[in-house]
Amino acid sequence: MATRITYKFKNQAKEINFAYDKFHDIYEAVAAAEGIDLTKYLMMEQQIAMTSKGSSAVKDFRDKEFARFGFSDIYYHKDDAKK
Repeated sequence: MATRITYKFKNQAKEINFAYDKFHDIYEAVAAAEGIDLTKYLMMEQQIAMTSKGSSAVKDFRDKEFARFGFSDIYYHKDDAKK
């Protein structure tokens, strides 16, 4: 089963293959594809997760930071091989 990610980086549409054995989530995969270092972002995300109640604060932080990096329209696509 193949998986793909489509996204826009600085308003340019792109598509990459994705595997969970290489990346923790789709956001790490798109950042790696564009050569963006997420070290500081991941530390801040962890701090927000430890201090917030619920996942909405982490999701809000992630959405705003990736928009600031230049990403938009990040989607995960699963291609089922039909037999």
